[in-house]
Amino acid sequence: MTEYPTSQEGPQPVASGGRTDEPGHGTEELGHGKAPLPAAEAVRTHAQPQAADLPRPRATEGAPSASEGAGDPGDPASAPGQGSAPGQGSVPGQGSAPGQGAARVRAGRDEAAAAEAGSARTRDGEAAREAAGRPGATGQAPAFGQAAASGLPSGIGSEATIARREGDRLRFVGAATRRIARGIDLDEIVLGLCRATVPTFSDAILVYLRDPLPVGDERPVGPVVLRLRRTDRLRPIDEFTGAGAAAAAGAGAGLAGAMTPDGELDFSQLALVGPQGDLPAAELCEIRPGGALAEVLRGVRPVFGSSAAARAALPELLGADHPVPRGQRAILAPLRGRRRVIGAAVFLRTPERPAFETNDLLVAAQLATHTALGIDKAVLYGREAYIADELQRTMLPDSLPQPTGVRLASRYLPAAETARVGGDWYDAIPLPGSRVALVVGDVMGHSMTSAAIMGQLRTTAQTLAQLDLPPAEVLHHLDEQAQRLGSDRMATCLYAVYDPVSHRITIANAGHPPPVLLHLGGRAEVLRVPPGAPIGVGGVDFEAVELDAPAGATLVLYTDGLVESRLRDVWTGIEQLRERLATTAQLTGLDHPPPLEALCDDILDMLGPGDRDDDIALLAARFDGIAPSDVAYWFLDPEETAPGRARRFARRALARWGLEELEDSLELLVSEVVTNAVRYAERPVTLRLLRTDVLRCEVGDDSPQLPRQRRARDDDEGGRGLFLVNRMARRWGATRLSSGKVVWFELALPAAPGAPERH
Repeated sequence: MTEYPTSQEGPQPVASGGRTDEPGHGTEELGHGKAPLPAAEAVRTHAQPQAADLPRPRATEGAPSASEGAGDPGDPASAPGQGSAPGQGSVPGQGSAPGQGAARVRAGRDEAAAAEAGSARTRDGEAAREAAGRPGATGQAPAFGQAAASGLPSGIGSEATIARREGDRLRFVGAATRRIARGIDLDEIVLGLCRATVPTFSDAILVYLRDPLPVGDERPVGPVVLRLRRTDRLRPIDEFTGAGAAAAAGAGAGLAGAMTPDGELDFSQLALVGPQGDLPAAELCEIRPGGALAEVLRGVRPVFGSSAAARAALPELLGADHPVPRGQRAILAPLRGRRRVIGAAVFLRTPERPAFETNDLLVAAQLATHTALGIDKAVLYGREAYIADELQRTMLPDSLPQPTGVRLASRYLPAAETARVGGDWYDAIPLPGSRVALVVGDVMGHSMTSAAIMGQLRTTAQTLAQLDLPPAEVLHHLDEQAQRLGSDRMATCLYAVYDPVSHRITIANAGHPPPVLLHLGGRAEVLRVPPGAPIGVGGVDFEAVELDAPAGATLVLYTDGLVESRLRDVWTGIEQLRERLATTAQLTGLDHPPPLEALCDDILDMLGPGDRDDDIALLAARFDGIAPSDVAYWFLDPEETAPGRARRFARRALARWGLEELEDSLELLVSEVVTNAVRYAERPVTLRLLRTDVLRCEVGDDSPQLPRQRRARDDDEGGRGLFLVNRMARRWGATRLSSGKVVWFELALPAAPGAPERH
């Protein structure tokens, strides 16, 4: 006999001559909202039994038996000597016509076959109608786990149905695990589990995770707490008692409305709670050591809700007030990661759907395993991303300084969410003489190693800047440092020093994109700076250029991620940046520069969807400068009369600026600092006063030794000068230069009448 297993892909094969348009005879495809074709009918009509194998129908009153004349020894009509009518007997000597007995036998066999086929069609039609009347067979395609009546006889249809359902399970597990694996963070993985299982595998799901989730080999301290992370169910509905009625009636009324006439719980009728429309369940669950829930989680294997362990564990997990379906309509599946259980998932089915089967426990175990491993990886990835973010943040300045005569703004954008660590950096370093060093660099690569090298180079640049080395010398020492870090440690860097007094800027470049200068009138130009070789190449010289930095101009320093991408080359991007700056300046007006913060945002807006191939560092400096009328500068010979001359020069400058109130304080501090400089200097001492938002005094000499404040004894004649400076000045400090040192201090300007006092 040839077997045709049932399938959801199309109708079953029908033997030639079999009718398919009779009531009850399946003519519609299974799984497409139509009645299934009875598989028994297909098998029976395709492999028609032989006439000799057919059972003989019973004789009815007034009708001859289909086997009359066949020589049945149990039939009196065929016994010898009964004298049957001509043509009715086949016993020799009864006078029947030759061949009529064989014809009657063939006719009887045909009638028996037709009667059997009709009876089978009737039985199959009744079975199909009965199956269509059961819940779940209302024309909707059966979901996974909801079997349709096959109608196959034992040993034929059952094996085909089992094979088909097992194949469905395997395909479902494959599709679900792929969807879970697509997630990269915690929420995506949990959402993938919920969307993959509802409604295909279950009608509702609740996912609990440990709070907080352990990372790596961390061991929990204190009690283990599970938090409801997400719930999902087949169809969110409005509150079944009307808007707001469920809340007014309370949880008891909601539970009563969700019960079926048979006393089963239909949780699809439970009112949703919370802004996300969650199923009513406990938000937090503390696992009691030795409790029922702890034992189920320790066992790792999923269990039915009807088992003794789950009956005690589910109320502990979901809360005593949360209803649990009866029978095998709930599965509690622990979520075990690489080393420990990190949560649990509860799968639920409604009474309208067949209960879970034993093989569904294997499906739940697969889903739980893949979800737990994915969550483990997501937590580890989150920790790595956090470390990367913290490393990148600590490598960049928390805030920019506000040096005299220049305003600063900056931006940093990582390459992508999946590669947040990069080697780009920027910095602004105050220098002696109210100058400021502007630095921007880019280390090759996007890794933790790149970020670490960037941090070392930035620290080296800060140290070299404090020595007040020329820009070319700074790049030379950075090149040597990069070679000490490794042979493949390469970076580009641009180092510039701005002097607000002389309104000049000195720039040295090591393979970095050139800066763009936006003038006050709206003209933007790319500065002609020697490109130089990248840092780390070794054996190359760096050249510095000195350019004008007029007041009101804006210097834009950036990394190549802003101007270069897969869609454009670097020089096309630089030209687009220049045009963008010019357009922005024209929109804001040619008589005043655009706001610095808004200018940085506008520069980043030029990036298109495909322009984020690299991380971006941006540093913008607005040159205000210091007016010559606010600067006083003198040279003093290193002799005993120098402190007295310094006091006279200071009084004249204060009188010119109208700051006579500061004469006593300034004369005392200038005398102390100049006296100390003259004691160790061999060449002339410099004295400079700057009037900005504060009064700044700078005294320079050729001695590299920095002064240190110390506590003088009662009988000491000296050692109190820096103590007075520390007590009276707003701020003070000392900086070593390549040609000596500078000691400086600041005094707060007196408040104008009616103006608040400055701090």
